[in-house]
Amino acid sequence: MNTQFAQTLFSSRGGVAALVLRVPVGLILAAHGAQKLFGWFGGYGLEGTGQWLASIGLGPGYLMALLAGGAEFFGGLALVLGLLTRPAALVSAFTMLVAIFAVHIGNGLFMANNGYEYALSLFAVTLALAIQGAGRFALDNLLLERLWTAVDGQSAVPGK
Repeated sequence: MNTQFAQTLFSSRGGVAALVLRVPVGLILAAHGAQKLFGWFGGYGLEGTGQWLASIGLGPGYLMALLAGGAEFFGGLALVLGLLTRPAALVSAFTMLVAIFAVHIGNGLFMANNGYEYALSLFAVTLALAIQGAGRFALDNLLLERLWTAVDGQSAVPGK
């Protein structure tokens, strides 16, 4: 793996604040994905979610449910762990943009009217994580260290 690419993908100057953002947002996304994929937490599962997505013009519904649910569930788990944080956050941010414009935008800002405020908040956090990375306490740091040591024979972390 190209070391410059690995640095860009895994490195982060974020501190503990990234952890504070990653964990709750990752859990929320994973729970929403579990609703879509498995019908957990009162969700409709792939079949029901697919039918609803097709009814609002996002077809083929089953495939869109699989993509949205997979992005939220697996992306959310990746954010919690700080594993491939930038790609997971980017996919999650894109998913939130689709939700905003396909479902919520016509209802105004507020959630009380099924508006886009909640999806916009999740979009903002995931976009910030895509930009800054996972922060100090994340598996991305371990991956970067292992890749760097394997390529260079030296530690990627100063002082190690």
